[in-house]
Amino acid sequence: MKEKTSLQRIVLGLQHVLAMFGATVLVPALTGLNTSITLFCAGAGTLIFHSVTKRKVPVFLGSSFAFMGGVISIIGESRMGDADYLDKLAAVKGALIIAGLVYVLFALLIKIVGYEKVNRLLPPIVTGPIIIVIGLRLSGSGITNATTWNGAFNPKCLVVSLVVLATIIGFSVYAKGIFNLMPILFGIIAGFIVCGFMGFTNFDAVKQAHFIAFADKDIMKQVLLLPTFKADAILALAPIALVTMIEHVGDITTNGAVVGKNFIEDPGVHRTILGDGLATMFAGLLGGPANTTYGENTGVLAVTKNYDPSIIRIAAVIAMILGVFGKIGGVITSIPTVVSGAISIVLYGMISAVGARILINSKINLGNSRNLMIAALILVIGIGCDSIPVAGNVTISGLALAAVCGIVLALILPEGDDAYLTE
Repeated sequence: MKEKTSLQRIVLGLQHVLAMFGATVLVPALTGLNTSITLFCAGAGTLIFHSVTKRKVPVFLGSSFAFMGGVISIIGESRMGDADYLDKLAAVKGALIIAGLVYVLFALLIKIVGYEKVNRLLPPIVTGPIIIVIGLRLSGSGITNATTWNGAFNPKCLVVSLVVLATIIGFSVYAKGIFNLMPILFGIIAGFIVCGFMGFTNFDAVKQAHFIAFADKDIMKQVLLLPTFKADAILALAPIALVTMIEHVGDITTNGAVVGKNFIEDPGVHRTILGDGLATMFAGLLGGPANTTYGENTGVLAVTKNYDPSIIRIAAVIAMILGVFGKIGGVITSIPTVVSGAISIVLYGMISAVGARILINSKINLGNSRNLMIAALILVIGIGCDSIPVAGNVTISGLALAAVCGIVLALILPEGDDAYLTE
């Protein structure tokens, strides 16, 4: 194969950035975290991952949607400039560091006892329903943001939301090549245009943003802010790592299938999980969202047939450079809530759909009484319980409680011969 020129390699790297960009920057837009920090952490986290995995795995790490519900439950509607924002951000930082530590500990455990033994704790009958719960728990906020403006229902919001949804669906279903991988980005652009006609746009954040993001005192306050380790925040975020690790293994398996290599064995799933965990801890330290392996970039690998991991590292450097320029973060901050809300409807639904796909691909038999009972309790507890008081101000989220319930039931209830479909 002919060696790629430097310009070609940069273009290939930029293509990977475009594939991950829409989803990665949407997480801070929805949670209130800083976009510039997020892009920088995504790039740096990817480089950390590659260094841990012997530079063999062509994976890009972007913002994880699975942790959004937990982050939103801690930060709420608070944003930079509000009196309580930094305190809440410090709690998020500490909780994400602990979540990353969960990855690290599991990587060590897998190295010691082997992947198959640890995987028994999180069978698909547990992880599938939990991922469904993650999406459904977030759905209410997506609908609210997509239909309201300044706290009240506005018919104009429906027009914007319909345009955004139609754009996303159109590009997802009918577009070809790289355009098929960027429906979220095109949805944002379409939403921006319509919001301009509706009077919903406000570019004050772009005007106020520094050209170099880290010259902004507010951004540096967030970066230098020391994490706090609060039990309620940790219980809201750390248990999610148990679920996202299964998603991680699935992504690494899919990536290996596209490339034609078994990355579970070489460099080893313990190394890929370790890389993911260290990247999440780094992001938590700086104030970015948790990182995770991105299927969007695996899609780019499949389309381009270029599996060179160094191209991903070029993309990581580009992402870090974009994070340094504050005007880019200002543009993302200017996305009207109605646009992000419409996009959320799709993304939250996709999260739940991934959970359903796990059940289908694993051939789980929901006619089996044990499986049906585990799934039913996870869904009801996870969706119906907001949070349960434990002691003082310490609470456990419904998601964490559902996960614990599912794991325990899967361990103590006999599986039976008909737990999986045979046809």
